[in-house]
Amino acid sequence: MEDTRKKSTLLADILETVETLLYWIFILRLVFIFIIGIAQVDGHSMVPTLQDTEKLIYFHLFYQPEDGDIVIVNSKSLDKTIVKRVIATEGQTIDIDFETGTVSVDGEVLDEPYINNATVNNTGAFEDDDYPLTVPDDCIFVMGDNRQNSKDSRHWQVGFVPVDEVVGKVILRYYPLSDFTVF
Repeated sequence: MEDTRKKSTLLADILETVETLLYWIFILRLVFIFIIGIAQVDGHSMVPTLQDTEKLIYFHLFYQPEDGDIVIVNSKSLDKTIVKRVIATEGQTIDIDFETGTVSVDGEVLDEPYINNATVNNTGAFEDDDYPLTVPDDCIFVMGDNRQNSKDSRHWQVGFVPVDEVVGKVILRYYPLSDFTVF
């Protein structure tokens, strides 16, 4: 009789543990579907900030892009996911001086300590004399931090990025662990 009670208690404990585990798996799955996501850097366009193959966590619940944010974009025109920095949002005017390599938004030259080379014309969507440009409604202008090696809004295949293609804002680099960073 005592053995039966022990088996019954053990079985109940196992079932309770499995139930708790399934509950937490369900909760985590909901978090990853509706609140955060995981992405991997593909390429060198965000060097020195991000390196090829680094793993990122991004936030996407009710997210609206802001200047300076690093974002994950599901680019329909490139048919792939890209990681870029928001330079300007709808209604803002962007100007690029290719002689000095500076970028201005609404007349203010950006302080960009995250880049390691000057901004160049990237055989892009826009010619030198097309600037300044005003970002259309529901769009953003993005650039990679590696300005000489980035297919971004300066490029004809990317141009202005519709906000509905923005998946989320990068909040964390978790791999490699030696470069763990909260953005």
